[in-house]
Amino acid sequence: MDIVFIQGLKIDTVIGIYDWEREIRQDIVFDIEMSSNNGAAANTDNIDQAVNYHAVCDRLCDYVRGSEFQLVETLAEEVCRIIINEFGVKWVKLKLNKGEAVTGAVGVGVIIERTKS
Repeated sequence: MDIVFIQGLKIDTVIGIYDWEREIRQDIVFDIEMSSNNGAAANTDNIDQAVNYHAVCDRLCDYVRGSEFQLVETLAEEVCRIIINEFGVKWVKLKLNKGEAVTGAVGVGVIIERTKS
């Protein structure tokens, strides 16, 4: 299996369970790994045979900026669902970092892996 990755994709959104979090936008940072068949793309030199990471980033930016989830777990699940269902990816690993949401921590968040069922 080949992997296409996106590292450090920063998107601002409304997220959190506290009242003050519902009134501000916070930066969420995504690291994403997606299964791919790079051989097919390499043989044809055609973007239609590849995971178009630019298109993935555009779609996720639009979606996440418009979302207002309370939990990072919900946001992570929805992002993985979009990647699998809309970009033909069979496996995705996502790290979602909410940054300094906890005093003294450099970052907090979730890491999940999902496969197409």
